[in-house]
Amino acid sequence: MGDVSIFLQHLTNGISLGSLYALIAIGYTMVYGILRLINFAHGDIFMLGVYLTFYGVIYTPLPWWLVFILAPLLTGFIGILLEKVAYKPLRGSARITILISAIGASFLLQNLGIVIFGGRPRAFPVPQLLNHVIKLGGVSINVVTFIIPAVSILLLIGLTYFTTKTKTGLAMRALSKDYETASLMGIDINRIISITFFMGSFLAAIGGILWGSRYPQLMPLMGAMPGLKSFIAAVVGGIGNITGAVIGGFILGLGEIMLVAFLPRLSGYRDAFAFVLLIIILLVKPSGLMGNKVTEKV
Repeated sequence: MGDVSIFLQHLTNGISLGSLYALIAIGYTMVYGILRLINFAHGDIFMLGVYLTFYGVIYTPLPWWLVFILAPLLTGFIGILLEKVAYKPLRGSARITILISAIGASFLLQNLGIVIFGGRPRAFPVPQLLNHVIKLGGVSINVVTFIIPAVSILLLIGLTYFTTKTKTGLAMRALSKDYETASLMGIDINRIISITFFMGSFLAAIGGILWGSRYPQLMPLMGAMPGLKSFIAAVVGGIGNITGAVIGGFILGLGEIMLVAFLPRLSGYRDAFAFVLLIIILLVKPSGLMGNKVTEKV
């Protein structure tokens, strides 16, 4: 029974971590699906969302639940600003130019974070409600461990409904299929791209809040590794496919936790697991588990 309890403990932790990767990966896959752009600053948007929440809870009289709603919305507008400043002026340029701009935007946000927020780690103000521990048999599970996958599933359902049942969602799908034809059909390209960046940044901020509640230590560079792993999750699932990004996130999260659980001697290689998985997927199925082959136009 003890072994079963330990396995269930690791399983819940893996699902929780996978849900976080999935939330962040959705932002990568949405932007890539429309613009064929890897937004390497996405992990730093994740970081900004956490810090906005931190300052909102600590320095404003607003209740924590309201801050948890307002901070992702504000982060969404920051995502729009990033697109207008760093990507829109280069939209007709070569892919490598936009990629360099994305890398530059990432470094800029990281260093701005160090200047504005300081390099000293801070403790995320986790609400008592989320910090409560539930005991199920021999398994002790934090409430936030249940909340993370529940929120992820609800957001995925909402996003799926939005992209399949609304006019804006259908316009997004049209852009992802054929950018030039969609623009000729009267779709407001700039508006759809802005909405895409808003939604991706909004989801990244929610992922950041849940990440801070699960791992309550904030640093300006905290978004680098989770952002990179979430990008890997998007590639594993098939970048450009929302469901694939979620599946990739769960595979990566569960794989990391189970690696440490069953092979503790390899715990120091936990981060390396993501990169090994990426190499294997690129060798076996370059388009990802649920991705489609895309022919690049020269």
